[in-house]
Amino acid sequence: MDVSASGHTPAISHPSGASLVQRYWVLAVMTLVYALNIADRFVLSTLIEPIKAEFALSDSAVGFLTGVALALFYTTAGLPLGILADRVNRKKMIGWALAIWSIFTAFCGLAQNFWQLLIARIGVGVGEAGGTPPSHSIIADYFLPSERVIAMSIYALGVSLGSAIGGIGGGLLTEQFGWRTCLIIFAFASLPALLMLLTIREPRRGACDPGVSATAQKPGFRESLDFIRSQRALIHVIAGGTVATFAGGGLVWWTPAFLGRSHGFSVGEAGLQVGLMSGAAGAAAMIAAMFLMFRMARMDPKWQCYFLAGLTLLITIPGVAAHVVSDRATAIALLWLFVPFINVMIGPSLALIQNLTRPDVRGFTVAVLLFTANIANLAIAPQLIGFVSDILASRIADPAQSLRYALAGFGLTGIWAAWHFYAAVGSLRSDLARAGSA
Repeated sequence: MDVSASGHTPAISHPSGASLVQRYWVLAVMTLVYALNIADRFVLSTLIEPIKAEFALSDSAVGFLTGVALALFYTTAGLPLGILADRVNRKKMIGWALAIWSIFTAFCGLAQNFWQLLIARIGVGVGEAGGTPPSHSIIADYFLPSERVIAMSIYALGVSLGSAIGGIGGGLLTEQFGWRTCLIIFAFASLPALLMLLTIREPRRGACDPGVSATAQKPGFRESLDFIRSQRALIHVIAGGTVATFAGGGLVWWTPAFLGRSHGFSVGEAGLQVGLMSGAAGAAAMIAAMFLMFRMARMDPKWQCYFLAGLTLLITIPGVAAHVVSDRATAIALLWLFVPFINVMIGPSLALIQNLTRPDVRGFTVAVLLFTANIANLAIAPQLIGFVSDILASRIADPAQSLRYALAGFGLTGIWAAWHFYAAVGSLRSDLARAGSA
């Protein structure tokens, strides 16, 4: 059924054919699904220390289990699932994806050894890969190009909400019931979202893109990839988002472990701190950015690029410093200047990507972003940081401090990300026109 503000069908003039209440209800449901996706992914980083202790794992093994295992299958399945999202009923696809990753989250809690947990983690990755491309595509068909920076900023709140649930909820549940029960509880948390999906309708593709119409002949893999490669600004935004994800999310993946080893936090205390930073403060930062986006939506799109470049460069400073200082209070204060802001760039980035992409390749383009960003965030960051931490541990006087130095060094990649966002301005206007969003 469709949600409306009253019992009768309202007068509708929006190209999507939906009222304002209906459009924002769809956005709320997509945001909740995204939050559950992030929570099921983030909770395992909160549980690193008890899982590592139970299975006697090294940091490299933890990096493979919590990041690489998810990323390899998330990204491998992501590209074909992105193409599928451009062809099938997207609402049904999201429902199946949500059910699959929730079931495998429960299997993670039932695992009795490293290999069982690894296989279950792979299943989580395959399920999650099918959720985001159709979600982005649906949102784009409910909101005009000028509205998408606001819509995607709201959608990006799912990261903060999911991080808070995964950090705070994961830490508290683990201390109370153990990490296995925690994961099973997280698996069942998806049931309300599955029911809410039934209340939205599948929109017409390209309904809100006045410059183009979705073609009857769906482009194949090569044609879709050729279009992306032809959009220089799109390439830069994808590259900037990818590196920023590594420099932000990749570091925060290890933050609970860093707080435990370098500053003596328990699992619950570390989860609470990171959950508050990512969730409460992160949500506040993203809401503030959302109001800024209301102004930017009426400005030249290049200002979105300038905003992304400036913010990414600015937060790199406390991101590096937090892992260098030895004082516990100072480190926490610097993390509060870093963690809450790492996801603010998601909304403007996703809006730019949607506007730089034709409706008939939108699902695939999102899948490409997920491929590159999650390889960086889930595969390279956990594994590479863990690998460097293990190497440093054998070469410094206090091996417990190896993780802090690895995190500080990799935090400098934020400078690289900022350059890509700035470089996108050069061909932004022509690429928007080619995509039909100008």
